[in-house]
Amino acid sequence: MPKFASTDVLDGSLNIVRAATRMVALNGQPATYAAAESGRLAEAPLASADFTLAAGDVSGRKVSIAAKSGLAVIAPGTADHVALLDAATSRLLYVTTCPAQALVAGGTVSIAGWSVEIGAPA
Repeated sequence: MPKFASTDVLDGSLNIVRAATRMVALNGQPATYAAAESGRLAEAPLASADFTLAAGDVSGRKVSIAAKSGLAVIAPGTADHVALLDAATSRLLYVTTCPAQALVAGGTVSIAGWSVEIGAPA
């Protein structure tokens, strides 16, 4: 018998990701909201228009996060992770890796668009 998950179930998880109000570039994977907040090298505000729900590329569903360009570098370091934060509830919602890039304080950085995909049950 095949397995099944309703789109509502998959979108429910992705809607939590869509609650993010900030995207931050970091050196290393933060374990907590406080670590992401204190370790941010650059940041961008997020709004509901920055997220798009759609069918997954492989299966299931995905949420795409819009690219952000010209972000001010807050602190120098090598950005190799991107995290989504919900500032209203102090939650670290999602962390992913990104190509390592050396950042210089006072400079700018861009974060390419990316997505989070939840596959259909197999």
